[in-house]
Amino acid sequence: MKTRLLGGIVALVLALVGTLLLVSYVQGSEARAQEDLKPVEVLVIQEQIPQGSDLEEIKAAVKLTSLPSASVPNGALKSLEGLNGKVAAVELLPGEPLLGVRLADPSSLSAPGSVPVPEGMQEVSVQLEAERAVGGRIAAGDTVGIVVLFDKGALKDSPELESGQQVFHKVLVTSVQRPLSEAPAEPKATDAAEQSNTALPTGQMIVTFARNDADSAKIAFGAHFGTLWLTKEPSTATEGAPVVVKKPELYR
Repeated sequence: MKTRLLGGIVALVLALVGTLLLVSYVQGSEARAQEDLKPVEVLVIQEQIPQGSDLEEIKAAVKLTSLPSASVPNGALKSLEGLNGKVAAVELLPGEPLLGVRLADPSSLSAPGSVPVPEGMQEVSVQLEAERAVGGRIAAGDTVGIVVLFDKGALKDSPELESGQQVFHKVLVTSVQRPLSEAPAEPKATDAAEQSNTALPTGQMIVTFARNDADSAKIAFGAHFGTLWLTKEPSTATEGAPVVVKKPELYR
Protein backbone atom coordinates (compact mmCIF):
# COMPACT_ATOMS: atom_id res chain seq x y z
CA MET A 1 0.00 0.00 0.00
CA LYS A 2 2.77 2.39 0.94
CA THR A 3 4.63 1.42 -2.21
CA ARG A 4 1.61 2.22 -4.37
CA LEU A 5 1.09 5.56 -2.60
CA LEU A 6 4.73 6.47 -3.01
CA GLY A 7 4.61 5.54 -6.70
CA GLY A 8 1.54 7.75 -7.20
CA ILE A 9 3.25 10.72 -5.57
CA VAL A 10 6.34 10.25 -7.74
CA ALA A 11 4.16 10.05 -10.87
CA LEU A 12 2.31 13.25 -9.90
CA VAL A 13 5.59 15.09 -9.29
CA LEU A 14 6.95 13.93 -12.64
CA ALA A 15 3.75 15.07 -14.37
CA LEU A 16 3.99 18.53 -12.78
CA VAL A 17 7.66 18.85 -13.70
CA GLY A 18 6.88 17.77 -17.27
CA THR A 19 4.08 20.33 -17.52
CA LEU A 20 6.32 23.12 -16.25
CA LEU A 21 9.06 22.15 -18.67
CA LEU A 22 6.56 22.11 -21.58
CA VAL A 23 5.16 25.54 -20.67
CA SER A 24 8.67 26.94 -20.33
CA TYR A 25 9.63 25.53 -23.71
CA VAL A 26 6.53 26.98 -25.42
CA GLN A 27 7.11 30.40 -23.90
CA GLY A 28 10.74 30.32 -24.93
CA SER A 29 9.75 29.33 -28.46
CA GLU A 30 7.30 32.25 -28.68
CA ALA A 31 9.95 34.65 -27.41
CA ARG A 32 12.49 33.29 -29.89
CA ALA A 33 9.91 33.58 -32.68
CA GLN A 34 9.14 37.18 -31.74
CA GLU A 35 12.84 37.94 -31.67
CA ASP A 36 13.27 36.39 -35.10
CA LEU A 37 10.38 38.51 -36.45
CA LYS A 38 12.13 41.68 -35.26
CA PRO A 39 8.97 43.73 -34.51
CA VAL A 40 9.04 47.41 -35.44
CA GLU A 41 6.69 50.26 -34.53
CA VAL A 42 4.94 51.99 -37.43
CA LEU A 43 1.81 54.12 -37.88
CA VAL A 44 -1.21 51.95 -38.69
CA ILE A 45 -4.49 53.42 -39.97
CA GLN A 46 -7.34 52.92 -37.50
CA GLU A 47 -10.17 54.72 -39.32
CA GLN A 48 -10.87 55.38 -42.98
CA ILE A 49 -9.12 58.54 -44.19
CA PRO A 50 -10.70 60.27 -47.23
CA GLN A 51 -8.54 61.60 -50.04
CA GLY A 52 -7.45 65.17 -49.36
CA SER A 53 -7.54 64.86 -45.55
CA ASP A 54 -5.05 67.20 -43.88
CA LEU A 55 -2.34 66.20 -41.42
CA GLU A 56 -4.47 66.84 -38.32
CA GLU A 57 -7.18 64.52 -39.63
CA ILE A 58 -4.58 61.89 -40.46
CA LYS A 59 -3.01 62.13 -36.98
CA ALA A 60 -6.40 61.47 -35.39
CA ALA A 61 -6.90 58.32 -37.46
CA VAL A 62 -3.54 56.52 -37.02
CA LYS A 63 -1.85 54.74 -34.12
CA LEU A 64 1.74 53.67 -33.48
CA THR A 65 1.63 49.85 -33.57
CA SER A 66 4.23 47.08 -33.27
CA LEU A 67 4.30 44.81 -36.34
CA PRO A 68 6.64 42.05 -37.53
CA SER A 69 9.28 43.60 -39.74
CA ALA A 70 8.55 41.07 -42.47
CA SER A 71 5.00 42.42 -42.82
CA VAL A 72 5.95 46.12 -42.90
CA PRO A 73 6.22 47.53 -46.45
CA ASN A 74 9.01 49.86 -47.48
CA GLY A 75 8.21 53.50 -46.80
CA ALA A 76 5.99 52.87 -43.77
CA LEU A 77 6.04 55.91 -41.48
CA LYS A 78 6.96 55.86 -37.79
CA SER A 79 5.91 59.50 -37.23
CA LEU A 80 4.42 62.48 -39.05
CA GLU A 81 7.20 64.91 -38.16
CA GLY A 82 8.37 67.12 -40.99
CA LEU A 83 5.24 66.49 -43.09
CA ASN A 84 3.40 69.75 -42.39
CA GLY A 85 1.14 70.77 -45.24
CA LYS A 86 0.79 67.27 -46.64
CA VAL A 87 -2.59 65.66 -47.33
CA ALA A 88 -3.82 62.17 -48.16
CA ALA A 89 -3.17 61.62 -51.86
CA VAL A 90 -5.60 58.68 -51.96
CA GLU A 91 -8.25 57.17 -49.73
CA LEU A 92 -6.57 55.27 -46.87
CA LEU A 93 -8.19 52.18 -45.35
CA PRO A 94 -8.05 50.84 -41.77
CA GLY A 95 -5.50 48.16 -40.95
CA GLU A 96 -2.77 49.18 -43.39
CA PRO A 97 0.50 50.89 -42.45
CA LEU A 98 0.70 54.55 -43.41
CA LEU A 99 3.10 54.97 -46.34
CA GLY A 100 4.96 58.19 -47.06
CA VAL A 101 4.20 57.95 -50.77
CA ARG A 102 0.50 58.26 -49.98
CA LEU A 103 0.92 61.78 -48.62
CA ALA A 104 1.28 64.66 -51.08
CA ASP A 105 1.09 68.43 -51.50
CA PRO A 106 -2.51 69.66 -51.94
CA SER A 107 -1.63 71.29 -55.27
CA SER A 108 -0.76 67.91 -56.75
CA LEU A 109 -4.36 66.76 -56.27
CA SER A 110 -5.80 69.41 -58.55
CA ALA A 111 -7.11 68.19 -61.88
CA PRO A 112 -5.27 69.45 -64.98
CA GLY A 113 -6.48 72.93 -65.91
CA SER A 114 -7.64 73.74 -62.40
CA VAL A 115 -6.31 75.36 -59.24
CA PRO A 116 -6.69 74.20 -55.62
CA VAL A 117 -9.77 75.25 -53.67
CA PRO A 118 -8.83 77.47 -50.71
CA GLU A 119 -9.39 75.90 -47.30
CA GLY A 120 -12.94 76.35 -46.03
CA MET A 121 -14.42 77.06 -49.47
CA GLN A 122 -16.45 74.93 -51.85
CA GLU A 123 -16.93 74.92 -55.62
CA VAL A 124 -20.01 75.89 -57.63
CA SER A 125 -20.32 75.81 -61.43
CA VAL A 126 -22.43 77.78 -63.89
CA GLN A 127 -22.90 77.46 -67.64
CA LEU A 128 -22.29 80.65 -69.60
CA GLU A 129 -22.06 81.82 -73.19
CA ALA A 130 -18.69 83.28 -74.11
CA GLU A 131 -19.97 86.86 -74.32
CA ARG A 132 -21.07 86.64 -70.68
CA ALA A 133 -17.64 85.35 -69.62
CA VAL A 134 -15.37 88.12 -70.94
CA GLY A 135 -15.43 86.64 -74.43
CA GLY A 136 -14.21 83.34 -73.05
CA ARG A 137 -10.88 84.92 -72.06
CA ILE A 138 -10.80 83.64 -68.51
CA ALA A 139 -8.85 80.74 -67.08
CA ALA A 140 -8.33 78.85 -63.85
CA GLY A 141 -6.61 81.10 -61.33
CA ASP A 142 -8.27 84.32 -62.58
CA THR A 143 -10.48 86.36 -60.29
CA VAL A 144 -13.74 87.75 -61.59
CA GLY A 145 -16.64 89.94 -60.60
CA ILE A 146 -20.14 88.47 -60.84
CA VAL A 147 -22.97 90.70 -62.07
CA VAL A 148 -26.52 89.41 -61.55
CA LEU A 149 -29.39 90.68 -63.74
CA PHE A 150 -33.11 90.11 -63.12
CA ASP A 151 -36.02 90.95 -65.42
CA LYS A 152 -38.40 91.50 -62.51
CA GLY A 153 -38.90 90.79 -58.85
CA ALA A 154 -35.45 91.61 -57.46
CA LEU A 155 -36.41 95.00 -56.04
CA LYS A 156 -38.75 94.99 -53.07
CA ASP A 157 -40.04 98.53 -53.68
CA SER A 158 -40.25 98.18 -57.48
CA PRO A 159 -40.72 94.47 -58.30
CA GLU A 160 -41.84 95.30 -61.85
CA LEU A 161 -38.50 96.88 -62.80
CA GLU A 162 -35.51 95.20 -64.41
CA SER A 163 -32.38 95.50 -62.28
CA GLY A 164 -28.77 94.43 -61.99
CA GLN A 165 -25.86 94.65 -59.60
CA GLN A 166 -22.31 93.40 -59.26
CA VAL A 167 -22.90 91.17 -56.28
CA PHE A 168 -19.46 89.59 -55.84
CA HIS A 169 -15.92 90.85 -56.34
CA LYS A 170 -12.64 89.03 -56.98
CA VAL A 171 -14.11 85.54 -57.05
CA LEU A 172 -11.52 82.84 -57.70
CA VAL A 173 -12.07 80.76 -60.86
CA THR A 174 -10.93 77.19 -60.15
CA SER A 175 -11.59 75.75 -63.62
CA VAL A 176 -13.02 76.57 -67.04
CA GLN A 177 -14.38 73.80 -69.26
CA ARG A 178 -14.83 74.68 -72.92
CA PRO A 179 -16.46 72.67 -75.71
CA LEU A 180 -14.14 70.51 -77.78
CA SER A 181 -13.58 72.08 -81.19
CA GLU A 182 -12.20 70.58 -84.36
CA ALA A 183 -8.60 71.38 -85.18
CA PRO A 184 -8.07 73.66 -88.20
CA ALA A 185 -7.42 71.92 -91.51
CA GLU A 186 -4.11 73.75 -91.96
CA PRO A 187 -1.82 75.10 -89.23
CA LYS A 188 -1.81 78.87 -88.87
CA ALA A 189 1.23 81.02 -88.31
CA THR A 190 -0.67 83.22 -85.87
CA ASP A 191 0.93 83.45 -82.47
CA ALA A 192 -0.91 81.26 -79.93
CA ALA A 193 -1.52 84.10 -77.47
CA GLU A 194 -2.86 86.37 -80.22
CA GLN A 195 -5.07 83.58 -81.53
CA SER A 196 -6.57 82.95 -78.10
CA ASN A 197 -7.51 86.63 -77.89
CA THR A 198 -8.94 86.96 -81.40
CA ALA A 199 -10.50 83.56 -82.11
CA LEU A 200 -14.27 83.58 -81.74
CA PRO A 201 -15.30 80.96 -79.16
CA THR A 202 -18.32 78.81 -79.93
CA GLY A 203 -20.83 77.11 -77.67
CA GLN A 204 -21.14 77.43 -73.94
CA MET A 205 -18.58 76.93 -71.21
CA ILE A 206 -18.71 75.70 -67.63
CA VAL A 207 -17.06 78.11 -65.19
CA THR A 208 -16.38 76.90 -61.64
CA PHE A 209 -15.88 79.27 -58.71
CA ALA A 210 -14.54 78.85 -55.16
CA ARG A 211 -16.84 80.45 -52.62
CA ASN A 212 -18.33 79.85 -49.19
CA ASP A 213 -21.65 78.05 -48.75
CA ALA A 214 -23.86 81.15 -48.55
CA ASP A 215 -22.31 82.80 -51.61
CA SER A 216 -22.47 79.53 -53.55
CA ALA A 217 -26.22 79.41 -52.93
CA LYS A 218 -26.58 83.01 -54.14
CA ILE A 219 -24.61 82.28 -57.30
CA ALA A 220 -26.73 79.21 -58.03
CA PHE A 221 -29.92 81.19 -57.37
CA GLY A 222 -28.84 84.04 -59.66
CA ALA A 223 -27.88 81.62 -62.43
CA HIS A 224 -31.18 79.76 -62.23
CA PHE A 225 -33.64 82.64 -61.84
CA GLY A 226 -31.66 85.45 -63.46
CA THR A 227 -28.66 86.00 -65.71
CA LEU A 228 -24.99 86.12 -64.75
CA TRP A 229 -22.28 88.20 -66.42
CA LEU A 230 -18.63 88.05 -65.43
CA THR A 231 -16.04 90.80 -65.33
CA LYS A 232 -12.33 90.04 -65.32
CA GLU A 233 -11.38 91.60 -62.00
CA PRO A 234 -7.74 91.25 -60.92
CA SER A 235 -6.64 91.87 -57.36
CA THR A 236 -5.58 95.43 -58.32
CA ALA A 237 -9.06 96.41 -59.57
CA THR A 238 -10.81 99.17 -57.63
CA GLU A 239 -14.09 98.27 -55.94
CA GLY A 240 -16.68 101.04 -55.83
CA ALA A 241 -19.75 101.28 -53.62
CA PRO A 242 -22.49 98.76 -54.48
CA VAL A 243 -24.83 100.17 -57.12
CA VAL A 244 -28.18 98.73 -58.15
CA VAL A 245 -28.82 99.54 -61.81
CA LYS A 246 -32.49 100.03 -62.76
CA LYS A 247 -33.75 100.35 -66.30
CA PRO A 248 -35.43 103.78 -65.88
CA GLU A 249 -32.27 105.16 -64.22
CA LEU A 250 -29.70 103.74 -66.64
CA TYR A 251 -29.12 107.02 -68.51
CA ARG A 252 -29.16 109.32 -65.52
